[in-house]
Amino acid sequence: MKKILPIDDLINIYKKGFFPMAESKQSNKVIFYKPKKRFIIPINEFHVPKKLFRLFKKSQYIFKINFDFERVIFNCQNTNRKSNGTWINNIILDTYIQLFKANKCHSVECYDRNNLVGGLYGLQIGGCFFGESMFSMRSNTSKYCLLFLIAILKKNSFNILDSQFYNSHLTQFGAYEIETENYMQKLKKSIEKKCNFKSLKNFQEALSLIHPTSHKS
Repeated sequence: MKKILPIDDLINIYKKGFFPMAESKQSNKVIFYKPKKRFIIPINEFHVPKKLFRLFKKSQYIFKINFDFERVIFNCQNTNRKSNGTWINNIILDTYIQLFKANKCHSVECYDRNNLVGGLYGLQIGGCFFGESMFSMRSNTSKYCLLFLIAILKKNSFNILDSQFYNSHLTQFGAYEIETENYMQKLKKSIEKKCNFKSLKNFQEALSLIHPTSHKS
């Protein structure tokens, strides 16, 4: 029998500033963290490096949302990483699949024709999107999914894109740390906001939504 975390309890835990992780893929336990500082990716002030924007604009990939969530999270769990393995065990995997079925989790997916080559997923509560994990099977495809996600969040007036722990790789996009007290104030306001995770009309809309901030230094 699959073991999952109670969905309502998990949502309430997120609202209190915590998030779950496992020590390894093989672990049968889940630990809840609330770091002293939270790592935030700005939405309206998101910075797109010029070279990445040009590559994104020229790419021939197809982007979809919520088309194959289970394969996205499975790939996130099993992708090869430079760090020590993955924090996604089967409890987390099965729990977030249930969250997706309850329309509380979303995925952004990058396809080369019918082949899934990159993706990310996260949890939504109100105007907050908690980015959980991403994977890439081709150069830059996970970054492209992040750009597409930013466009979606901007279009739907989200307030927070929470990346949880500090990640130097994400600072190129303007990501920054804030103290937990400040984070909790923003969180409490944002979770009450009503936002829909609606997709974009087309790829050109994604470009138009991220272009204004794409050439800042």
